[in-house]
Amino acid sequence: MPSPLIIHPDTVALMPPAYIGSIDYYATLASHATAVIDRSWRYNKRMKSTHRCDIVDTHGHMQLTVPVEKPFRGTPPTWNDVKVSTHGSWWNVHRVALESAYGRTPFFEYYIDRFLPFLKSDRFDDCLLMDLDCEIDAVVRDILGIDTEVKYDLQDIDINLITDYRNMEWNTEVVPYYQIRQAQHGFVPHLTILDLIFNMGPESPLILKKMTK
Repeated sequence: MPSPLIIHPDTVALMPPAYIGSIDYYATLASHATAVIDRSWRYNKRMKSTHRCDIVDTHGHMQLTVPVEKPFRGTPPTWNDVKVSTHGSWWNVHRVALESAYGRTPFFEYYIDRFLPFLKSDRFDDCLLMDLDCEIDAVVRDILGIDTEVKYDLQDIDINLITDYRNMEWNTEVVPYYQIRQAQHGFVPHLTILDLIFNMGPESPLILKKMTK
């Protein structure tokens, strides 16, 4: 039986790579039966979502950034050529920030162990950003029960079936849900999917369903 999240069974979502992508990212991905995460897309330093995500902590909106090494100057680089930098022990910053922002959410302790292996120093020697992004993405989809078939290149894909979301023009609605910081900051949309998972847990797919047309 097809997933109730899939409302576009006959089109292919062409998605940008993303570091712990946004709620809009996953609502869009989950609405398609097939998605291609374009690891071979040409590198663009202005494309921040590939190595940044947005959270809300006690002080408000905050961006978590994975520093990256500048690709070798030669042939035009793709995102597949970008390596994660170890500058500033950023994984510790992200772990502490997530604990501070979401440690008191209803489902933080239930899910955080699924993500901690990605925030350890021993995995970032010669680590490609796309490997990090895609490994985290697989965990997120597993938690959310997303049945979308995800591929990483356009081989054997009919280009006439593609809907291109690489410029992040999501076809989504803002659907408010419980956020632990809402009394301080009001409802904040468009955050990382972790905000939804930690706050709503098993009800997260219901929010994703309401977001898509």
